[in-house]
Amino acid sequence: MHDQSGFGNEFASEAIAGVLPARGNSPQRVGRGLYAEQFSGSPFTVPRPMQRRSWLYRIRPSVLHEPFAPRAMRLLRGSPFDEVPTPPNQLRWDPLTIPDEPTDFIDGLVTIAGNGDSFANAGVGIHLYAANRSMEGRFFYDADGELLLVPQQGALTLGTELGIIEVKPGEIAVIPRGTKFRVALNDGDARGYVCENFGQPFRLPDLGPIGSNGLANPRDFLTPVAAFEDVDGDFELVAKFGAALWSAKIDHSPLDVVAWHGNYAPYKYDLAQFNVINTVSFDHPDPSIFTVLTSPSEIAGTANCDFVIFPPRWMVAENTFRPPYFHRNVMNEFMGLIYGVYDAKAEGFAPGGGSLHNCMSGHGPDAQTFETASTAKLEPRYLGDTLAFMFETRFILRPTKFALETPLLQRDYWRCWNGLQKHFTNE
Repeated sequence: MHDQSGFGNEFASEAIAGVLPARGNSPQRVGRGLYAEQFSGSPFTVPRPMQRRSWLYRIRPSVLHEPFAPRAMRLLRGSPFDEVPTPPNQLRWDPLTIPDEPTDFIDGLVTIAGNGDSFANAGVGIHLYAANRSMEGRFFYDADGELLLVPQQGALTLGTELGIIEVKPGEIAVIPRGTKFRVALNDGDARGYVCENFGQPFRLPDLGPIGSNGLANPRDFLTPVAAFEDVDGDFELVAKFGAALWSAKIDHSPLDVVAWHGNYAPYKYDLAQFNVINTVSFDHPDPSIFTVLTSPSEIAGTANCDFVIFPPRWMVAENTFRPPYFHRNVMNEFMGLIYGVYDAKAEGFAPGGGSLHNCMSGHGPDAQTFETASTAKLEPRYLGDTLAFMFETRFILRPTKFALETPLLQRDYWRCWNGLQKHFTNE
């Protein structure tokens, strides 16, 4: 795989030597009978640092398929996410169970919440997936947004137009908007999270006073090398377009790109490479210092979506309450747990599960965590065997009907704070 993915860098990759046009030649002239196709992920006239596009050299152009027809959505939902009223309550869910019937990645998608509008290129959809078989004879692309995949159980092989990506729990993969791909399960069963980003593509956050080092480094993001399939057959091409699913017959594999160059490509990142910035004096820092990727909005400093992680790290602050403090804020937070125990919750937040705290809804450590942390000896402690994450967004996240009615919803979640006692004395 190539390093330094997708953040202004240009890549060139060919599965057959000599296919790429020579430097200085027109990108539209290519040998071996291939078709040149530009794949654009940004408007043509955006500033150069924001441009995302690649030239693909493929066996057949993307126009070759039969017309699309509507396809059943199952438990997948799209904007405007208005099935049911959105409550201000704190919400938490148990993990999805692996289905008994044969279920691939597409059919295993379950929408928990979303916001904004895919037609207006703003907001996100938050989905879970639980699958027990690979995608066979079908391919998928999302015209509404890019997909950030966070596996929690089971490694995946993502066969994409631009090459193959292997991603396992503890890693993430980003599939750009419109990229055709197929998901194979490496370990039998698979479960995880998906953020469907309708807004600006994810990029690295600015570092500001942190300087040139820290958080996620560009060289640790990997793009695939070119790989292609020259296969004919009876296949299905599934598209998410306009908040709905569509299906078309296609007589060949669309993963037929023999070579490509540009900067619009899928990529992966190992979360263990994240360089954690933390306090070495006092106070618990804001979660923004744990931002891996951000989708900025038109309001500076206010993200369409931030992807934030809480990885293993040293806790050394003195004269300080170390778990996340009690807080209310204008952003909206969906949290997931990949493995281990999240340091703000003593129990009830299981790997594969999720929680939702919308704007101005109070949240923070449960009663047991508060009592333990309030009396703990403040000595250096390594917080290991944990990896949690957060999708944080400026728009209120609107749970789906499924999310509010499923038995996976913990209807007594609010009780985890009931043990917080009044300690005030007026003396």
